[in-house]
Amino acid sequence: MAHDSGIREQVRAAAAKRILFLPHAITAMARPTPIVDRSEVEAVVFQGAVIEDYPEDVRGHSCLLLATPEGRAVHVVCSPKADYLAVITAYVPEPAHWSADFRERKP
Repeated sequence: MAHDSGIREQVRAAAAKRILFLPHAITAMARPTPIVDRSEVEAVVFQGAVIEDYPEDVRGHSCLLLATPEGRAVHVVCSPKADYLAVITAYVPEPAHWSADFRERKP
């Protein structure tokens, strides 16, 4: 499990200002099955747990969040900025690649 280096609070503070969906996120969310909608992403951002922390990410400090809005697991990778939260991608994790609780990657 990730150590929360304060990134969760940074994510929520940035998201409270504005959420910006980057092109990759828009493409990933629009896949025919399963579609991830904006309300699910917002629920993950404001209620989710940090399961991976990427302090050295080239896009800036980012993290992987998990929550289960609408009763299904949703992952959101995002990076807090001064004036907005950049949503890098959002998707429903594949059970074949994740533990049963979708918190740890399978080897």
